Amino acid sequence: MLVLAIDTSTPRVAIALGDDGHVIAELQLASGTDRGHGVRRHAELLAPGIESLCHQAGVRVADVSAIAVGIGPGMFTGLRVGVTTAKMLAQVLRVPVVPVSSLDLVAYPLRHSSRLVVAVLDARRREVFTSRYRPVPGGVQRVSDYEVLPPAKLVADLAAGGEELLLAGDGVDRYHDEFAQLERAERAGPAYDAPSAVALVELAAGRIVREEFVGSDEVLPFYLRQSDAEIAWEGA
Repeated sequence: MLVLAIDTSTPRVAIALGDDGHVIAELQLASGTDRGHGVRRHAELLAPGIESLCHQAGVRVADVSAIAVGIGPGMFTGLRVGVTTAKMLAQVLRVPVVPVSSLDLVAYPLRHSSRLVVAVLDARRREVFTSRYRPVPGGVQRVSDYEVLPPAKLVADLAAGGEELLLAGDGVDRYHDEFAQLERAERAGPAYDAPSAVALVELAAGRIVREEFVGSDEVLPFYLRQSDAEIAWEGA
């Protein structure tokens, strides 16, 4: 079964193609920003990226049997682009969708660690999106809620837990000074700064076998908080 995996929840556009859980092609693109306001250019990159990836793999988009998509939490503009694209492709191709949290996609590649894995993505406004995971045979098990927190609050919570930690995601670098205060923590490194499209392919394969997929109309972005526009509207 050919799966197209998409995640646009961070400044990176991540795309992969997988066949029965094995990645056959992968592409990562940096979306950049517009005039310093963090406006994502995902819409300009995603469709050509999918076309290029299919060409590289020697397949057609029409050959895709399922769409896997990172649903967030993440940046509003970029996240909408990825989720909307996944829904439209699924409708046109008449294939199911496998939605997966983007925080899960940060943690899953670290499933072989002996430490508690903490996924931390930059949420702007001096906050981070985060969740914690316990490595288990074959994957990771989420052991906390998905949260949006000031980094200092997350650091205090982690320090109080007293566990050996493995930190992953671009929020760790963005708030380096705060996370550097943790004495029993190791950083996974830049390779784990963004949600992994490879992880999305692998997770989707198992969920498809278990029929844990949905129709395109059931897929929604997972934001965790209101957008700046919504906050401004309510305060008007």
